Amino acid sequence: MESTALTTWSLEQTAADDLTPAAAPATVAAGELTVVRAAIPSPGFNRYLYGAVGADVSWTDRLVWDEERWRAFVEQPGTETWVAYERGTPAGYLELEGQPDGVVEITYFGLLPAFRGRRVGGHLLSVGTARAWDLAERWPGRPPTRRVWVHTCSDDGPHALDNYRRRGFRIFDVRTEDTAAGGPQK
Repeated sequence: MESTALTTWSLEQTAADDLTPAAAPATVAAGELTVVRAAIPSPGFNRYLYGAVGADVSWTDRLVWDEERWRAFVEQPGTETWVAYERGTPAGYLELEGQPDGVVEITYFGLLPAFRGRRVGGHLLSVGTARAWDLAERWPGRPPTRRVWVHTCSDDGPHALDNYRRRGFRIFDVRTEDTAAGGPQK
């Protein structure tokens, strides 16, 4: 097995004011690009998004999930899926997972290959991060969000880390592991 290094960056925001939204692409003003919450949990839809977005960037950890595992994830309180649509076609998605004590993780974020490089990602990340900050408004009993965090790795798209940093996320941890030695897979 070939040995390769995988670097993982963990990033965070600790106040809603940390968010620096991307300028909305012209397709937003034209009504051609929208970001919508998938309000009805759908294991199959999340599985589709995960596979469609992650196929060429080495997302593998959820490929082994069965229907029940998907259902348990998407139906847990405080978990949301936000989907970018361009003229009715899914362009990308962002998953939020409400964790204890007002922490929200962006568990997955990405675009289908045909939509990369078109400013959709900055807009989707901006909207999704704002929704992480107001998650408690949609989930009664959840504490207000005090921290939003995410991780990305060297296998993700070449602009992922820069997009997070431009949106106001700060690196709080960096790890490099040998993937041949059983390092993490996204």
